[in-house]
Amino acid sequence: MNWITKIIKAGEKIKTAIKERASKEDIANSDWTSCCKGPILKKDLEQNLFVCPDCNKHHYISPTQRFDIMFGKGNWNKIESGHPPPDPYEWKDTKKYTDRLRDAKKITGQDNAILSCETKINDIDVVVSAVNFKFIGGSISMAEGENVLTAVDKAIEKKCAYIFISASGGMRMMTNILSLMQMTRMTVGINELRKNNLPYIVIATSPTTGGLTASIASISDVCIGETGATWAFAGRRIVENTEKSQLPENFQTVEWAKEKSGQIDMILDRKDIHPTLGTLLSILLKKNSVITSEQNETAEDSQSLTKVAS
Repeated sequence: MNWITKIIKAGEKIKTAIKERASKEDIANSDWTSCCKGPILKKDLEQNLFVCPDCNKHHYISPTQRFDIMFGKGNWNKIESGHPPPDPYEWKDTKKYTDRLRDAKKITGQDNAILSCETKINDIDVVVSAVNFKFIGGSISMAEGENVLTAVDKAIEKKCAYIFISASGGMRMMTNILSLMQMTRMTVGINELRKNNLPYIVIATSPTTGGLTASIASISDVCIGETGATWAFAGRRIVENTEKSQLPENFQTVEWAKEKSGQIDMILDRKDIHPTLGTLLSILLKKNSVITSEQNETAEDSQSLTKVAS
């Protein structure tokens, strides 16, 4: 066997390996996913709120999954928002932006990257928005900004708290300055909540980065970090190249931000977020009996949450 034959056979093996490699669609439709100990059934992971029972990794979940976990299926109502022009710049890079939008809508079942709803926590009315990272990296453009403002208006109308669950790569550059403008528009909306003395709570899930971190994710009354979530503005490599130094292993996590910058008020596992929200809302809005009894007023957890809320 000469060297040419060896090269041909090696090429055939490579082709076979590429063909056998699972596509993104195959992975999405598989009953299995992977974590610290290798393959794990998605249904087993789902029973534990999509949190690995061995390493406590909080796997990504969509807004619909999160709402169903937090509020129960059928216990939340979607808030519809306007539909700004989708592609004002007729953007095209490796593919048309309109094609990217079409694909994102098909994958997520959403009209844009943010899903908002009306619901209740401990019988207290709330309006909640959550970002879907699988919709073009959870990036924010005109439709997303409009969604947030519609949700804020609903919260003001109902005189209730607004909760924002972040998971974003930042602003959507396919729409250029119109995307960046949403940082200001959404911030103005949050300021209207404050004028009406209504609580604004952020839940930072992974990843919370870019322009969202630089705008409404960082101006909440209370900011809860979901365990292990990424919290950053620029990418790690960009920061390391700028600073010319090696960064700590846990840099750009909610745990690091809580310890070093104070941007995060508390770190919670997924299972603890809903009950903690109930207690916080009771404290902030002075509703229900959760903080009225002498026992709860002196409880360590209640005192800690009261301190955060204040």
